[in-house]
Amino acid sequence: MNLFEVYPLMPVTIKSGKGSKLWDEEGNEYLDLYGGHAVISIGHSHPHFVQRIKEQLDQIAFYSNSIQIPIQKLLSQKLGELSGYEDYSLFLCNSGAEANENAIKMASFATGKSGIISFEKGFHGRTSAAVAATDNPRVTAPCNQREDFVILPWENLEEVEKELRKGRTAGIIIEAIQGVGGINIASDEFLLGLSDLAKKYDAKLILDEVQAGFGRTGKFFAHQWIKDLKPDLISMAKGMGNGFPIGGILISPDFEASYGLLGTTFGGNHLACAASLAVLEVIESENLLMQAKETGEWFIEDLKDLPFIKEVRGRGFMIGIDFDQEIAKLRSDILTNHHIFTGSSSKKQTLRLLPALNIQRNDLNSFKAALVASF
Repeated sequence: MNLFEVYPLMPVTIKSGKGSKLWDEEGNEYLDLYGGHAVISIGHSHPHFVQRIKEQLDQIAFYSNSIQIPIQKLLSQKLGELSGYEDYSLFLCNSGAEANENAIKMASFATGKSGIISFEKGFHGRTSAAVAATDNPRVTAPCNQREDFVILPWENLEEVEKELRKGRTAGIIIEAIQGVGGINIASDEFLLGLSDLAKKYDAKLILDEVQAGFGRTGKFFAHQWIKDLKPDLISMAKGMGNGFPIGGILISPDFEASYGLLGTTFGGNHLACAASLAVLEVIESENLLMQAKETGEWFIEDLKDLPFIKEVRGRGFMIGIDFDQEIAKLRSDILTNHHIFTGSSSKKQTLRLLPALNIQRNDLNSFKAALVASF
């Protein structure tokens, strides 16, 4: 049986990893500045992360959500403490797409409406409702296309209100910083305006923090760079488990829970919770929010000195670098000649960097040197 091909594959087979370094099957060392799409938040094979999973595996790996699972409560308590959302509820699932599916569903349950507003260049997942809100026709099948799911221009509150007046919108879903779209940062005015409009027209504001959450931008969530912005629902995944599949949504206390409203077989399993709890403990003990903020700011400013770079955008370790030409060959050259993993975006001229939050400055300097050598 052959694998169903879904991505063009790089000619590298990684065998092991430690921190921000990777080694292939021939023993060649690589620098990871992409973290498998922003997944590796505390570095590969972090000892505390490994120990937490091993200890849990020695006890029990899985049982269903029909029983008491104390580690879920430990995770929710620590997550509330570090994120500042202690009054919200946590629903655990398995991926970012699933988190967004459930956030959309909760908005629809609460409002009795079916429509969703999303935005150009946004990416919210590949499953049914999530992909309907994603601005990429190539991954949206005919069965996903919905008249009441509309993709509107970025930073245009007038178009949002025009759609809301139709009275069919259950929720507005947005990334505070678009990831796949090319590290586009929503303005304070736009996000606060969306929050006000959602309240005015009885819709729910959903912040998609799947890529930007868990400290990547130097705040726990990217929208927390904006004072007084409190969304109704927050979706998260990627950096949440440092490579172990886990996702979730934070749910405002305005929502009322009832049995059967949401459900999952694998979500919140013992191993996933152990992985995510380890991530939170390392973020706290190593002060990684501050490190991501300060080192990220330093690196963004440092990159701006390079004359062949058109623009650098981002916050913390969510960085987009624009060039005058498409970057496919540049990425390939940096990987082949300098053994550094980087990322692309839907904008073909934008290089994305999404390293672990504890990456060292000398590693970032190695990337800068590789970039200079490539021009």
